[in-house]
Amino acid sequence: MALAAATAPHYRVVIVGAGFSGIGAAIRLRQSGIEDFIVLERAGEVGGTWRENSYPGCQCDIPSNLYSYSFAPNPGWSRTHSRQGEIWEYLRNCVKRQRLEAFIHLNSTVTALHWDVQNGRWRVQTTTGPLTAQVVVAAMGGLSSPKMPKLDGMGSFGGVAFHSARWRDDCDLRDARVAVVGTGASAIQIVPELARVARAVDVYQRTPPWIMPHPDRARRRVERTVYRRAPVVQRALRGASYWGRELVVVGFRHPRLLGALERIARRHLRRQVSDGELRAALTPAYRLGCKRVLLSNDYYPALAQPHVTLIRQPVAALTPTGVLAGDGSERPADVVVFATGFEVTNAPGLRRIRGRDGRTLAAQWNGRPEAYNGTMVTGFPNFLMLLGPHTGLGHSSVLVMIEAQIAYLLDFLATLERRDIGSLEVRPEAQTAFVEWVRRRARGTVWEQGGCASWYLDADGHTVLWPDFTWRFRRRLRRFDLGSYEARPSRPSCGELQFAADDS
Repeated sequence: MALAAATAPHYRVVIVGAGFSGIGAAIRLRQSGIEDFIVLERAGEVGGTWRENSYPGCQCDIPSNLYSYSFAPNPGWSRTHSRQGEIWEYLRNCVKRQRLEAFIHLNSTVTALHWDVQNGRWRVQTTTGPLTAQVVVAAMGGLSSPKMPKLDGMGSFGGVAFHSARWRDDCDLRDARVAVVGTGASAIQIVPELARVARAVDVYQRTPPWIMPHPDRARRRVERTVYRRAPVVQRALRGASYWGRELVVVGFRHPRLLGALERIARRHLRRQVSDGELRAALTPAYRLGCKRVLLSNDYYPALAQPHVTLIRQPVAALTPTGVLAGDGSERPADVVVFATGFEVTNAPGLRRIRGRDGRTLAAQWNGRPEAYNGTMVTGFPNFLMLLGPHTGLGHSSVLVMIEAQIAYLLDFLATLERRDIGSLEVRPEAQTAFVEWVRRRARGTVWEQGGCASWYLDADGHTVLWPDFTWRFRRRLRRFDLGSYEARPSRPSCGELQFAADDS
């Protein structure tokens, strides 16, 4: 149903999502003097993935100094690698310190986004009413839609079943028989916690992950004091952490150089698992980095406990009393936890976004997501994605990518205002050239040649990660490149503006 422009409030910028991306964009908009914006958040609190993932043991595997905004450092981190509750509190504190409460509309779910060609604006339908915007910033992130397997018997299971990102705090796990489906980043944090309270834990593994020792430790009081009194020290350590992680890219781009890291991981496994048969079952048959490299000091010891069983079979179905494995064996379970990841390349929200020709983003991508600079999509004017396709990382903090994209957003908005432009849409040839460049850079990398299947790849087997150093991404987005876009004026009747490739 068409909306009357007069009945819907209009904003210069609408940000969808109040996680790290959305809050970061809001902070930088205010710091740049832009206050004609709102943030739409479907939940009752901010925090994104760090609000949603409240499962036991949830922790970040990136150092806290690097997994935080460079423009909002936190000298008070209690650990070198923060846990879920502290990260969530950091985000809420950022909102309070920057006085963003009035700009964030909670419990406001976006049900439809449609580009109004005639009026050159986005029409946004939400559960709290319609509105319009000159620019939409999609800050939902790639880890916002839990991926549940389609199994027979889901409705007949007599126990409790849920996804790890929808943790049931009301579910009493003491003395329960728990089945964990998956052995990824969430599972290796959950299993040790379950092993401490449950009567029995079954872990269903299809592919063993590479696991490195976790360097986490508690921060000493003197460290926090130094960070408060001499912020330059914390910035220097952040920089050292950043450049150290950039070196890992060399190995990912040239897998033959990964031998040293693989030896560390194998030694970690040997030290923690004495049983030869179990150790063999936990040894990956692909190159390190092909899937996400995980960190843990307690996952292997948990699996070695007598009441924890590793099952080298996928789950075939649920029964009224338990879990049926791929080999036909059935094991009893009171609780099933699906640690099965997220819909990264085919998130449900993509079906609610319609571009210039009325086609949804889901239909345009069809499981093969593409975006210019990981940020703009041809056919979708004035639509920017934070952590869009080609921006995921296998080695460093996504905050590096988010901040680069936010800088690009600010320059984009300044360009609209300075040039009196109504809308900008990336040229198809520019997007195609960028995607082809990414694919060339990904050839021969561990992500495409490592011998595994992972969420790092799209439907055609191309990486959705950034297959290079992050400093190259930051350099690409340092300045808005107007020549890669088709510009239309503020008054649609005036025709289309054209700019040369170097005109900015």
